[in-house]
Amino acid sequence: MDNYEGALETGQSQRPNRTEDNFTKTVEDYTASLPSSAFLGVAVGAMALALVCQATGQGKWGNFIAQWVPTWLIIGVYNKLVKLEGHDQLDRGDSFSRGYNS
Repeated sequence: MDNYEGALETGQSQRPNRTEDNFTKTVEDYTASLPSSAFLGVAVGAMALALVCQATGQGKWGNFIAQWVPTWLIIGVYNKLVKLEGHDQLDRGDSFSRGYNS
């Protein structure tokens, strides 16, 4: 078990830096501009395309395309979380994002 009392006594902070990097901010800004229903539509489209592939005898392609569905649904959930929560708490304009320590 770690001893956090010693770190507090010496004045060292064990708090990790929780700011987002520029790439993550760029991706979040871009995906936040897309409607969440677009990701659901792509996932449903992948299901339909996989079904068509299975029905036409191209089972390997059907299985391959069907594996895209959970990926697009997860991306849609991430998009919704970015829209609801925004960037991490430290990037919302409080004192830590400006370089001030209190």
